[in-house]
Amino acid sequence: MSHPRIRRSRRAAFVALSAAALALTGCSVTAPGGTDSPSAPGASGAPAGEASTVRIMTHDSFTLPPELLERFERESGYRLVTTAPGDSGTVVNQILLAKDAPTVDGVYGVEDHSAHRLVREGAVAEHTPENLPASAAELMVDGRMTPVDQGQVCFTTDPAWFQAHGVPAPTSIDQLDEPPYAELTVVTSPLTSSPGMSLLAATTQKYGQDGWQGWWRGLLENGGKVGAGWSDAYEVDFSGGQGRGAFPIVLSYVSSPAFAPQTTVIEDSCTPQVEYAGVLEGAQNPEGARAFVDFLLTEEVQAALPEAMYMYPVDETIPLPQEWAEHAPLVADPITPDPARVDEQRENLLKEWTALSEEVQG
Repeated sequence: MSHPRIRRSRRAAFVALSAAALALTGCSVTAPGGTDSPSAPGASGAPAGEASTVRIMTHDSFTLPPELLERFERESGYRLVTTAPGDSGTVVNQILLAKDAPTVDGVYGVEDHSAHRLVREGAVAEHTPENLPASAAELMVDGRMTPVDQGQVCFTTDPAWFQAHGVPAPTSIDQLDEPPYAELTVVTSPLTSSPGMSLLAATTQKYGQDGWQGWWRGLLENGGKVGAGWSDAYEVDFSGGQGRGAFPIVLSYVSSPAFAPQTTVIEDSCTPQVEYAGVLEGAQNPEGARAFVDFLLTEEVQAALPEAMYMYPVDETIPLPQEWAEHAPLVADPITPDPARVDEQRENLLKEWTALSEEVQG
C-alpha cells in the first residue's frame, strides 16, 4: 500500500500533513512534556520506572493527527516509536527477515494479499481486540491480523480529456486491453506496488487462470504503461492528476473522486483492499503492541482515517465525510478475489507476470 492508498492524491496530501505531523521513519511520539523517558503508567498497566516503549513498523503512508498519537501515549502509558521502511511489500519482507528476532513489537499497513503470509510464516501472535467492530469480524485473519481500514483499487478516468479529444470514455475494464484505451492507460507493477498486486489479483479472479494473461498481454502490446508506484502514476502520468500527464486512465482508488470530483471511477474494475495490524511473535513489548492495535479501532481513529490516511474505516458505523459519501462511496459489487488463495499463488503469479512483461516489452 502504499495506497493509493485512496487518496486526495495520497502522496500530495501526505506531504502537506507531514509538515505539521511527525517524521515517519524512526519517529517517536511522546506524551506532553516532550521527554523520551518512560511515560507514566496508564490503562495498559505499563510499569512505572521501567522501559515502556512500544515499537511499530508501518508503511510509508502512515500518518494520524499528532493529538491522537499523543492521546494513545497518555492513556496507555506507552511511548510510541514508529519506523516506516517503505510500502506494504517492504514492510512484510522486513518482518519476515527478522521473524526470529523481531526489531519491533507490532506492524500496521499490511494489505490483505500479504496478511495471510505473515500468519502462515508464524510471524504474528494471536490477538483479537475486544473492541473489534462487528463489520470487521469477518475480515480477521486467523485471530492474528486485525483489519484497520479498507478501500478499493479501481481504474479512474479523466472525463474532461475524453470530451476534449472527442473519444468516448471507457466504462469497463474489459475495454482497457484494447485500442484506443490501452495506450491511454497507466497501471503500476504488482512487483513494486500494492495497487498493482490488487489489479493482478482482480484480473486472475475476473478472467480466470487461463484468461488473465490475455488481458495483460493486450494492455501491454497495445501501448499501456506500467509504472513502479502509485504516486508517479497518479501525480505525474495521469491527465487528471497534479502533473497533468498524458494518460487519462490510471490505476488508483475508489476514493480519488472525493478529492478530485472531476474524475470518475470505472466501477466494474474495483477490487477490495484491506490494511491490517498485528502483534509480532517474540515481541519485547507484546502488551504495548496489543494496546496500539486496539487503539487503531477506537472511534476517534476510525473517524480520522478518511482525512488522515485516505482510507475508509472498517467500522461501518462511523459516518464518512460528506465529500466521500457524495463522490466516493464504496462500489457495491467489486471483483473479490480470495486473499488467501492469491497469497498462496503469489510467487507463481508474479513469475508469470514478469515473464509476460519481459516478453512483450523486450
